[in-house]
Amino acid sequence: MSDDIHLGRRERLILFVLLGTGFMLSVDFSILNVALPDVGSGVGLSRTALPWVASAYALPAAGFSLLFGRLGDLFGRRRLFLAGVALLLLSSLLGGMADSPQLLLTARALQGFATAMATPAALSLLLGTFKEGPTRARVLGLNGALLSGGFTVGALVGGTLVSVLSWRAAFFLNVPFAALILLLTPALITDNAPPHRVKLDIPGAVTVSGGLLAVIYAAVEKSAPAGIAGAVLLAAFWVVELRSPAPLAPVRILRRPTVKWGNAAGFVVFTMETAMIFLMTLYLQGVLGLSPLVTGFVFGVPGLAAMAAGVIAGRLIGRFGHRDVLVAGMAVQSLAMVPLLFVGSHRIALAVVIPVLFVSFFGHVTAIVAYTVTGTTGLAEDEHGLATGMTSMTQQVAISVGIPILSSVAATQTSQMSGLRLALGVDVAVTAAGLTLTWLGLTRHRRHPEHTEPLPLGSERQLTASKG
Repeated sequence: MSDDIHLGRRERLILFVLLGTGFMLSVDFSILNVALPDVGSGVGLSRTALPWVASAYALPAAGFSLLFGRLGDLFGRRRLFLAGVALLLLSSLLGGMADSPQLLLTARALQGFATAMATPAALSLLLGTFKEGPTRARVLGLNGALLSGGFTVGALVGGTLVSVLSWRAAFFLNVPFAALILLLTPALITDNAPPHRVKLDIPGAVTVSGGLLAVIYAAVEKSAPAGIAGAVLLAAFWVVELRSPAPLAPVRILRRPTVKWGNAAGFVVFTMETAMIFLMTLYLQGVLGLSPLVTGFVFGVPGLAAMAAGVIAGRLIGRFGHRDVLVAGMAVQSLAMVPLLFVGSHRIALAVVIPVLFVSFFGHVTAIVAYTVTGTTGLAEDEHGLATGMTSMTQQVAISVGIPILSSVAATQTSQMSGLRLALGVDVAVTAAGLTLTWLGLTRHRRHPEHTEPLPLGSERQLTASKG
């Protein structure tokens, strides 16, 4: 196959709508990170409460991705995508006009719900438009490139935009693009035909969403009771799905090695890289004394490598397969961070930090594209929403818990530098362990493909009974 993707005009417009939505969300997320101090002072939010600007978004974005992904399968993905974009438009208007902490946090929570609705639906629509194979891998690579590009653009221009206009621009920026998407989508994208007489698995929806919310809250607030409650609810979800005649997330899909190991790898990739970026932000500003604007450039320039990786990864997957590219990307992400264990407190360390970030970002985005392909490979068309909901959930949960986990590791040390080194060492070790387990799990899948045959819907109970 040629290295070029040959697409018609309609397919290119579909890509513009679906990939552009992810780009818009990532730009907005990145700009809001830069604008946090201004946002807080603008609505009277105390500095200690600033993390809730991110947490109010992350809780629903992570907690409801799986549910909304499945709802797209059951009731129509285009319908859910349009509802998510419409909610994003309204919540962005609300956030831009907020004049109190309560209104701002409400807007952020609604943006999180919009993301949980639109992101898995958009990815499912992509999977439905481009059949499994090299072209789909290249398209998912472009998706990764644009997501990375959005973070990079937000980091590079966020400070300038907020300085010239105001923090409100970070919200209002979404409005015209969301309106354009709402206009174009109905004419371009057809919906999947939902099954007749759909019955939603209410107990499954309640237990999985409640469990994820509790686990994420426990990680953010370091609440042991919430963590225990989350674990109990997720265990209850597993039992409910085994017994349900129409499960929200059929257990058979979780038995597939590509889904299981793809999402496990994605969780490690996102948890560790997100935490590394946070720790390095503290290092650059707290130890090296760089300004937020310069810090944005330190991350923004290596972000160009991430954009390139998104394009290149799709080609690599078409040539070498998703397993090999996933493991290689994780290896690059892990090994690239080893030099950071030896950086000092002088600005000459930037000569090491910037190249390391460049290589690490390249490996990170390569792994993201490969994990998305891995986690959505070999599934029936009516399971695309569930699979993309799982990959979206994995990403959002990992982003939410990575920073609290490694921040707690760093806090065990008496000095900032020793804490940084310990946390980064754990980061390297966890990523290395993750890639090893992923390699073994997916290699076993190749050797024993008979274990991955899809089971008919509703067969989980019979399978469980036969084993009992």
